Amino acid sequence: MTSVTTTRPLLFLQVGHTFDEIARERGDYDVWFRRGLNQAGDTFQVLRAVDGEPLPGHFDYRGVVVSGSWSMVTDREPWSEACAAYLHSAHAHRVPILGVCYGHQLLAHAFGGEVGYNPDGRHAGTAAITLTAAAESDPLLSGLPAVLSAQVSHSQRVLSLPVGATLLATAKLDPFHAFRIGDSTWGVQFHPEFDANVSRRYIELRRDKILAEGLDPDALIAGVHETDVGARVLARFAQITRS
Repeated sequence: MTSVTTTRPLLFLQVGHTFDEIARERGDYDVWFRRGLNQAGDTFQVLRAVDGEPLPGHFDYRGVVVSGSWSMVTDREPWSEACAAYLHSAHAHRVPILGVCYGHQLLAHAFGGEVGYNPDGRHAGTAAITLTAAAESDPLLSGLPAVLSAQVSHSQRVLSLPVGATLLATAKLDPFHAFRIGDSTWGVQFHPEFDANVSRRYIELRRDKILAEGLDPDALIAGVHETDVGARVLARFAQITRS
């Protein structure tokens, strides 16, 4: 008799969409994360919570990844609050979780931290991020450079960490740039799914808004460069979910 092994899928909780102009050329966030996590077929389940798709009634997943979003955590939209509650329960069920940008902030909110508009202003382009000593032994971030480069794009940030969270990384405009709760729930403010071209396009497509905020979009674009950090982080998380 041949035995059949059922592989639990990885849940991609999509809480936002990219620009239409970029999606037409390169697909939406689910495409980028599927590629970065090296997932195919039924191993990658996309749930578009931002579009009203209902959350699962179970936690039978290898892991959960939460995307970025145009929405703001502070708006407390019903779908967002439902996602926060689901993530809190998924953590209790020991499902590995990776929250990215909005997902990072949503995790902080779900566990009692504070999220709000960045008092230091918008953060866009390629940022220098400094790992803390705790990151040296962290399952997700260990082995990365002590000061690394990654793509960022956000105007809200985590203002205070949840009680008991482990700070893993800081940045000039984001003192709580990455954290871990327990041993398998992570939030990262940077975008591991972005490459340099996407980062430049995000700045260009927000040019008027960035100018209105007193920033120089051309200088931000000039500072963008490729980095392999995002690819390494996604590959590492995929590995964690298979262990």
